[in-house]
This record gives sequence, C-alpha cells and structure tokens, in this order.
Amino acid sequence: MIARPDTIRFAAAPLIETRRLRLRMPVFADFAHRQAFYADDRSVWEGGPFTAEQAWRIFASEVGQWPLMGFGPFSVDDRTSGAYLGEVGIYQPAGYPEPELGWFVTAAAEGRGIAAEAARAVMLWARQSFGWDHIDNYIDPGNERSIALGLRLGGCRVEAPGADPTDVVIRHDLRGLA
Repeated sequence: MIARPDTIRFAAAPLIETRRLRLRMPVFADFAHRQAFYADDRSVWEGGPFTAEQAWRIFASEVGQWPLMGFGPFSVDDRTSGAYLGEVGIYQPAGYPEPELGWFVTAAAEGRGIAAEAARAVMLWARQSFGWDHIDNYIDPGNERSIALGLRLGGCRVEAPGADPTDVVIRHDLRGLA
C-alpha cells in the first residue's frame, strides 16, 4: 500500500512539459471541458453522464486533492496551440485503496497518443517526487480502450482491489523510471 505523505510536497500542480504537451494546475475555466465530458455518453465508464452540479463536485474534489494530498489532476494543453486536450493525474478519493493514475481526453484529442504521453510524464513525476514503486489504474471492465492504453503503457493486470469490486486493475512498475 502506498502511504500518503506526512507533509504536503505540492500544494498545487507543478508544470510538466513533454514534446507536445503542457501539464498544469487545473483552473476554473477547465471545468467547462470537464462538464461537457460528464454530460456526454463517453463518461459512462466514469459512472456518468452527470448533471452539471454532480460534475462540479467531482471536479472540485479532485482539484482539491492538490493542497490536501500533494497530488491530483493535471490539465493537459497542446504546447503549440494552447488548446485544452484533457486531464491526466493521480486520484485518490475516499474508498480508493491506493492512488490511481487516471485520464480523460476531449473527443478531438482521442486517438492521438495524448493520454499516453501525458500518463508517462505523470508516472515519471510520481516516481521522482514520491519514490513510489508502482501506481495502478482502476478501469471498468467494459472500457476496452482504457484497458488497452494501460497495457500499452507497460502495465500488467494484477489481482488487487480497485475502486469498485469489478475493476480491472493494471499496475505500472515505476522503479525503472529515472
């Protein structure tokens, strides 16, 4: 089990840049994108669709993990255009057995490797920042695209508790990351 830090190392998201992406602290304007995602049928794998009020509570609680836990979601922007592409981060709401690596991208960003590129950056950041040996994905068994992405990122299916008893748990070994 990964222990929560005794002291908060990051009260807000640091800026991480990859070749194509900028990962940054979410801001209020990002909620419009999250609300659109949660209103769409694409959110079914996250328990949605949700009303605007429900989406706000989820968004605010996840962003609130930064000052409370020292990790949380990163908003993902295109480095060239500045366009918002989605969110990738580390989540641990009540009931999660360990921190989870999760993602969502806008419809326009799907199929472009955005989630994979951002997830690799977040895994490296988690290893360097917290020294974690692993991080898991908790994925609904019907979400074949996310399962495939977790496996493409080098994760392996493991028998471990997830956020829900039916979750597919994919574990990523972070020890080989610099």
